[in-house]
Amino acid sequence: MSRYSSQASVGLSAQEIDVAYGRDVVVHAASVTLRAGTVTALIGPNGSGKSTFLRALSRLHPPASGEVRFADGAELRALSAKDLARRITLLSQQRTAPGGLSVRELVEFGRHPHRSRWAGNDPDGPAAIERAMELTGLGPIAERPVQALSGGQAQRTWLAACLAQDTGLLLLDEPTTFLDLRYQVEILDVVRDLADQHGVGVGVVLHDLDQAAAVADRLLLLENGRVSAEGAADDVLTVENLTRAYGIEVEVHRDPADGRIHTRAVGRFNAASL
Repeated sequence: MSRYSSQASVGLSAQEIDVAYGRDVVVHAASVTLRAGTVTALIGPNGSGKSTFLRALSRLHPPASGEVRFADGAELRALSAKDLARRITLLSQQRTAPGGLSVRELVEFGRHPHRSRWAGNDPDGPAAIERAMELTGLGPIAERPVQALSGGQAQRTWLAACLAQDTGLLLLDEPTTFLDLRYQVEILDVVRDLADQHGVGVGVVLHDLDQAAAVADRLLLLENGRVSAEGAADDVLTVENLTRAYGIEVEVHRDPADGRIHTRAVGRFNAASL
């Protein structure tokens, strides 16, 4: 497969940012560095600020304070919308497709930042679109109306549009939502390949802790809008950290066969099997 992005050396660093809705600060003094070729997973309970933090990194929800800069020194807030869209892509949870579009046409929207204002020239567009559709398995339904898609098919179509945007930084908010087991695994394989083979920096919100441990190089655990733990899976996915963050007893063990970390929340229905 050819190089994914011409922006593959891009990195991003957020320092001590607060994010607010009106007067209500929901992310407090949070910092993160997204490095080229590295997958960083944001984990934590519902309402901990994961998605809001991710949106702030894309300027979809500008921080109230703190600083976000790219590795080349450019400030997030100083870039034009088109320049920003050539550097960073966000797959958010809230999205609406215009009516009457096919799968291929929606994926083509990802090329908008690369098209000239008047002529619409985009010589790299066709290859980027085909590559994105191949990576997400959309070829057989390319001409199907978006409105006729299942939840999982729609999720893959939006992800393909993000991939077609062809940026060096990719932000994904719960990309495995609505997907069956096969496509969950395949999408996370794509995420890993983008980092390993193409140098893309990925920030991803995941609720499945085992998936986060398997796919990510670094994890950030958020609690009540604050980063409470950061580092490799071994350092973040501990019994103490997870039990405190989720408010329920959480077991952590390592599979002797593959060495991977696995977690289990203990409730009444499964306590007897301990």
